[in-house]
Amino acid sequence: MWVSLLFFPESRNALDCLYNFLDTGTMVFLLAILFGLVVGSFLNVLIDRIPRGENFIWKPSHCDFCKKPLRWFELFPLVSFLAQGGKCRRCKKRLPMQYPLIELLTASGFVLLLPYAGVTPLYYVLTLIIFSMSVVIFFIDLNHQIIPDGALIGIAIALLILAIPLPPALLLEHILAGVMSALGFFSLWVITRGRGLGFGDVKLVLLIGLLLGYPLTVVALYVAFLTGATTGVILIVTNRAKMKTRIAFGPFLIAGALCAIVLGERILAWFYMLL
Repeated sequence: MWVSLLFFPESRNALDCLYNFLDTGTMVFLLAILFGLVVGSFLNVLIDRIPRGENFIWKPSHCDFCKKPLRWFELFPLVSFLAQGGKCRRCKKRLPMQYPLIELLTASGFVLLLPYAGVTPLYYVLTLIIFSMSVVIFFIDLNHQIIPDGALIGIAIALLILAIPLPPALLLEHILAGVMSALGFFSLWVITRGRGLGFGDVKLVLLIGLLLGYPLTVVALYVAFLTGATTGVILIVTNRAKMKTRIAFGPFLIAGALCAIVLGERILAWFYMLL
């Protein structure tokens, strides 16, 4: 490009257009995508290793099939997957689609949460932590029916920092929403002796209540139970599950919380209209 500018000065117009296109907003958008892809790659490591009890910090990345360590040029998020045709370079086994999907999901989330950066950069970072840990919980519980305490602690710390500037009345409302929801789930856990839902669900719903407050927590739980029950019926009818088959409820809780954040006010307005 610089050579063309030296010999063809008229190409400076093209460079000016490029600078105008890559304004601050666009650069922030691109950085959010790149950062989201990198974080998504790390979330894949967490999702893959936490259930196995493997070290996810010091142990180098490796192929799940042949166990050989990946080289530096195989670690670029999404790019490496596409360049290798979705296969390991050595054993040629097809890699799970979960890897690029989680990277794309994380990058999309980082972009959609960009408006929170307008509050403060710290606020944006804390929302990214909550979102990232929710992704980890969603897929680990979906695949292994485990809700890792580390991810819950990460969300709890972020919520604690977010709660510092809240007015006392609003803070109390969120605390009550979390405690009451957790008590309800704890009762179900005791009654079913842990067979109806896990204790991790109790801790997760406590955090959801703290995050959403009242009445959005009610919306989140309603959507979670509705979608969970509907999915269970579909799996039973299609013979993919039996009546006593355990189905991870954490993903439905997270989906319900997301629905409450995005559509909660509209759902409440529709409900009040019916009343």
